Amino acid sequence: MAEEVKEAREEKKGKSKLIFIVAFLLILLAGGGGVYFFLFAKKDKKEEKAPLPSHVGVMMEIGTFTVNLADKDVDAYARVSITLELSDEKVRQEVEKRLPIIKDAIIDVISSKTSSFVKTPEGRENLRLELIKRINTILFEGGVRNIYFTEFVVQTT
Repeated sequence: MAEEVKEAREEKKGKSKLIFIVAFLLILLAGGGGVYFFLFAKKDKKEEKAPLPSHVGVMMEIGTFTVNLADKDVDAYARVSITLELSDEKVRQEVEKRLPIIKDAIIDVISSKTSSFVKTPEGRENLRLELIKRINTILFEGGVRNIYFTEFVVQTT
C-alpha cells in the first residue's frame, strides 16, 4: 500500500513537472509573439504610410491679400499672406507666368468664406486644401505641394 502511495506521488510529481513545462513554454511563446508584434508589426504599418518628401520644395511668396468675407450680417475682412511650396523650379516659372490668374483664384476662394469658417483650425485647413486644388487646376507643369499662411487676420466691424 505504501508503495502504491509512493508511486501515486511520483506520478503526480511527474504530471506537475509536465504541466509546469508546458505552461512555461506557452508563456514563452506568448511573450515572443508579443515582442514580435510590437517590434515588427508597427514597422509594417509605418511603411504603409505615404513617405514624406525628403526635401522642401521651392518656396514662393505670392503676396498679402485683403479680402471681404462672405458674412451677411456684418462687414468682415481677412488679411492673408500666402507662400506656396512648389514641386520644382519649372513650376515656379509657370506660377510667375500665371500669377494674375492664381491671385484672382485665391481672392475668389477666400472671399467665398465666412469669418466664422476661417477662424477655426478646421476651416483654415479646408481653405488651404481648396486653394491647393484650385491653383493646381491652373498649372500644367507639376503643381503646388502645400500652402503656408504666413499671416492670417480676420476682422469684423
